[in-house]
Formats: sequence, C-alpha cells, structure tokens
Amino acid sequence: MTAKKIHSQLETKKVKKKSNRSILLGAAFLMATSSVGPGFLTQTTVFTQQLAASFAFVIFVSLLLDVFAQLNIWRIIAVTELRGQEIANKVLPGLGIILAILIVLGGLAFNIGNVAGTGLGLNAMLGLNPIYGAIISAIFAILIFTIKEASKAMDKVVQVAGFIMILLMLYVAFKTSPPVGEAMINTVKPEKISMYAIITLVGGTVGGYITFAGGHRLLDAGIKGEKNLSYVTKSSITGIVVTGVMRVALFLAVLGVISQGLSIDPSNPPASVFQLAVGDIGYRLFGVIMWAAAITSIVGAAYTSVSFIRSFSPAIEKYHNWITILFIIISTATFAFIGKPVQMLILVGALNALILPLALGTLLVAANKKKIVGSYKHPLWLTITGGIVVVLMGYLGILTMVEQIPLFF
Repeated sequence: MTAKKIHSQLETKKVKKKSNRSILLGAAFLMATSSVGPGFLTQTTVFTQQLAASFAFVIFVSLLLDVFAQLNIWRIIAVTELRGQEIANKVLPGLGIILAILIVLGGLAFNIGNVAGTGLGLNAMLGLNPIYGAIISAIFAILIFTIKEASKAMDKVVQVAGFIMILLMLYVAFKTSPPVGEAMINTVKPEKISMYAIITLVGGTVGGYITFAGGHRLLDAGIKGEKNLSYVTKSSITGIVVTGVMRVALFLAVLGVISQGLSIDPSNPPASVFQLAVGDIGYRLFGVIMWAAAITSIVGAAYTSVSFIRSFSPAIEKYHNWITILFIIISTATFAFIGKPVQMLILVGALNALILPLALGTLLVAANKKKIVGSYKHPLWLTITGGIVVVLMGYLGILTMVEQIPLFF
C-alpha cells in the first residue's frame, strides 16, 4: 500500500470521526434543547416561587427519572435499529399507531406554544409584534428543513442555541447571588415536596416526543447496533447533563431574585426574573433565551413528531422533510389566527406525562423479547430503574389528569 493511499485512509477516518462526534453532540443537544422550551422557563420560575430552595429536590428527582428513561429508550432504539413506533408494533400490533398518534398530537399542541415563545422572544429582544416574530421564526425553522443536509444543519443550530442559553443562564444566575448552600441542603433534605411539580417537570422535559428526539436522530444518522452502544450512551448522558445545567442555572437565577425579596411579575414570570436580575438589558437577554429555547423546541418537536409516522408509508418516508415543514406551518397558523391555547397546553402537558410510561414500558418489554432484540441482554439495573419510572410516572400522571380535567368543564 502506498504512502499516499495510507494518508488518504487516515484522513477519511478523521473526517468520519469528526462527523460522528458532531452527530452525537447534535443528538444530545436536540434532546436537551427540545426539553427546554417556553413552558420549561415558565414552570421553573413559578415552581421556584412556590417552593423556593426546596425546588432543588424536584430538579434532583426529575433528573434521576430522566436518566433512567433516556438511557433505556436510546439504548433499546439503537439495539433494535427501529424507531419507537416500529418497536411498539412488534410488541403488540397496532400499539405503534396509537403511540404515534399520541406523540404527534402532543407535539403539535406543544409546538403552538413553542411558536408563541419565539414571538415573545423577538418581542422582548427587538420589540417586534409577537405574531410577526413568530412568523419570521417559523420561516427560519422551515429553511433548516429545506437545506439538502437538513439533519446536519439542525445539529448545528441546536448546538449553537444550546451553548448560548447555557452561557446566558449561568451569567444571570451569577448576577443574582443565590443561596447555593441552602439549595444544596434542600436537594437531599427539602422543606417542602411537591409531586405535582415533579410530574410537570418530568412530563415537560422527557414526556411525549422529547424522549425519542436524540435516539431517532442517531438512528437516522446510522449510529445504531450493539457495536455503537458506548457512543449512544455517551450521547444520551451528554444530553442529560446539558439539560441539568440549564435547569440548575435557571433555578438559581430565580432563587437569587426571590431571596432578595424582589417581586416577580405574574404576567410574565421568567422575563421579570431576568429584568430584576440585570435591569433592562436582562429583559433583552430573556428575549434571546426565550427565542433560542423556542426555536430549538420547534425544530425538535417537528422533526421527532414526523419521525413517528415516517415508517407508515413510503410516500411519507420520501417526503418527510416537506411534511415536517407542513407541521411547522400548521403550528404557526394556529398561533397566528387563534392565539396560544393555554388550556390545551396544560392538558397536553399531563397527557405527555402519561405517554412516557406507555412508551418506556413498551420498550422495556421489547428489550426482553429475543424475537425483537436477538441475543442482546438488556442490563437488569436498567430494566428495574426503567420499571420504577414507568410505575411512578403512570401513577402520578393519572393523579394529575384527574386533578386537571375537571378544570376544563
């Protein structure tokens, strides 16, 4: 073999390694930024107001549940080399269709809120009318899916937006000088415990389509099979760490404002926190964070929701990018002509919390069926911890639905 050929092969390997690293990081940030949308910003602010330092315990518990859910789902998708709905159909014919319908409807409903979030973000940033801001943002999201290498473009957008959000949240958290010691104590010994806060946070950050976002992205990129499990695990853990940093930073920023005795505006709690923390420039920073959180959530919700119906028809598979664009257009049109459906978003939040135990439970059954996974042996500790998440989230999800449904009638 000539020196020139050896050099060429080494360069090819370097390019492939760099490409894989970008995909793994993109999948991690796709999951993380999908879970940190407009709803997340508001929920964290409101619950921190209610629970103060005790909210640290809620974040800790929700992150533990996230870890067990994500590690199981990403791993099983990689091993079976199938999307979530395809695995569900193998467990029980027709179950995949039910799961796909629930996830697409939930993703569509939440995407209306995400579109609204981009409008509010550009309004805070530049003073644009929220409707116009939402339309401009939707066009930006659509352009991502018109590019030939749409997946690579999506990876870059979510990574850049994710890093911006982390840096700005950490900056605001530093400026508010929160009682970190008190928060650390309450992480393991809370003064108050709110199960409703836990179910809302988990349902909003790993419920519905979000749990599958990274796993489906890796599958589409060809990173699958037992030989790639180490990469899949690394990517899922990276996504959870990124999500955790965002949650903790925002929580500390809000806690710092509350501990100073400052009053948060109930009409727009997260914006109020940033304004109180850093002045008028803080309101602009909030606009940047809100827009980044919302635009990445639009991309994540559209991409993952459509990935749940791609296998149902060759036509959908062929034109999935255009269907993803249609998904974004419908979300934007609904917001522009009807407005933000707050009640529906609350109800779908509870529905998303119920989707998680259904989806995770189905995949755990699949992981222990030889006809689906072959010779693969799913780790017992993952099966047990995943089972705990299924039971706990199922129970809490039903309780939440029972509490919320009467409010709509």
